Amino acid sequence: MPATSTDLMNPTDQERLRSLRAMKRVALGALLAMAVLFAVAFALQQQAPGWAYVRAAAEGGLVGALADWFAVSALFRHPVGIPIPHTAIIPRRKDEIGRTLGEFVETNFLAGDVVRDKLESTRLAEKLGQWLREPANAETVSAEAATVVTGILTALSDDEVHDLIGDLAREHLLNPEWGPALGGWLQRVVSADAHRGAVDLGVDSIATWLEANRDAFSGLVSRRLPSWVPSVAMRLIDDTVYHEAVKFVAAVQADPGHPARRAVDGYLDRLADNLQHDAATIARLEEAKAAVFDSPRVRQLAAEAWHTAKTGLLAALADPASPLRRRAAAALAEVGDRLTSDPALQNRVDTRVTDAAVFVVDRYRHDIASIITETVEKWDADETSEKIELMVGRDLQYIRLNGTIVGALAGLVIYTIAHALLG
Repeated sequence: MPATSTDLMNPTDQERLRSLRAMKRVALGALLAMAVLFAVAFALQQQAPGWAYVRAAAEGGLVGALADWFAVSALFRHPVGIPIPHTAIIPRRKDEIGRTLGEFVETNFLAGDVVRDKLESTRLAEKLGQWLREPANAETVSAEAATVVTGILTALSDDEVHDLIGDLAREHLLNPEWGPALGGWLQRVVSADAHRGAVDLGVDSIATWLEANRDAFSGLVSRRLPSWVPSVAMRLIDDTVYHEAVKFVAAVQADPGHPARRAVDGYLDRLADNLQHDAATIARLEEAKAAVFDSPRVRQLAAEAWHTAKTGLLAALADPASPLRRRAAAALAEVGDRLTSDPALQNRVDTRVTDAAVFVVDRYRHDIASIITETVEKWDADETSEKIELMVGRDLQYIRLNGTIVGALAGLVIYTIAHALLG
C-alpha cells in the first residue's frame, strides 16, 4: 500500500487511493479463496474423485494469483521485503524510466511534422474567432487581461519607472544632437513654404490682440515724454502709434510679399542654416535643451504625469463599465467576427501560429522534454513508486484477479486433458 499521506493528496488522488485499496482487497480475497478451496479439495479428493478437478482449478488459480502478485509487487517494491533480484524495478530504475519517457515524448510528440499536421487540421483561427465573437467570452478575455495589466502596474515601482523614463529620455532625447536635425527639418519647411500658415496665424493673432487691447497703448510713448508736453499731444502720439501698428499689421496680412514676411523668411532660413552648421548656435540649443530636461520642475511634471496616468489606468481597468474595458471587449469581439468570416485572415493566422509552434518545437523540444527527465530525477524513489502506483495500480490489481481466474481455468483444462489421455 502506498505510504503517501492522504492528507497531502488532492481529491483525485484520494479517490484513486481508495479504488486501489479496494481492488487490492478483491485480488487478495480471490487468492485466499483459491487457497481455502485448494485445501478443502485436496482433503476431499480421495473420498470423491470430482474434487480432484476442483483441486486442479484451485491449484492453478493459486499459482496464477501468487505469480501475478509477485510480478505486480516487484514493479514497486521488494515482495515481502526480500531483496530478490529484478524486483523494486521502478524505485531502482526511476531515472532511466524518466529519461526513456522524456526521449519517447521528444521523439513521438515533439516532432515538427507531428505538431504541424495537428495544428493544420485544427483550424485554430476559426475556432478562436467563434469563441471570441461571443460577448461573454470577449468580456472574459478583457477582464483577464485587465487583471494581468493591473498586477503588472501594481508591481511596478514608481521610482524604478521614473529612472527608466529618465534613462530612455536621456538616451533618445538628450544624448542625440538636436541642432542638425531641427535645422534640416526647418530648411525643408521654409523651402516648401510650409511655414506660411504659421506666419499668417501669428499675424492674425497680433491683429486680433491689437483690436482687443487698444488701452495697452495708452501712455506707451507719452509717459516717456517731458512733462511740459501738452496732454492732448500725448494722446495724439499714443493714438498715432496704435493706428500705425494696426495699419502695419493689416498691410502684412494683405500683402504676401510684404518686407516683414520676407524678413521672417530670411530669419528662418538663416536659423535653419545655423542649426546645421554653426557650432555656437548648436551649442546654445544643446545648453537650452539640457537646462530644460534637467530642471527639477520638468522631473516633477514627469513624475506627476506617470502617477496620473497610472491612477487613471488602474481605475479604468478595475471598472467593468469603463470605456477602456468596453472598447477592449468590443475590439476582441470584432476580431472574433473577422477570424470567423475572413478565410484569408484565418489562413494567415493559422500559418503563422503553426510556423511559430513548429519553430519552438524544433528548437527547444529537447529542453521541453528534459522537464520530464529532470522532474522524475528530483522525485524520491518511494515517491515515484507511489505516484505511478496511484495512476496504474488499480488496473494492475485487475491483472492479479485475471491471473487468478485464468490460472484456475488453465489448471482445470490441463488436469482434464491429462486425466483423459493418461487416466
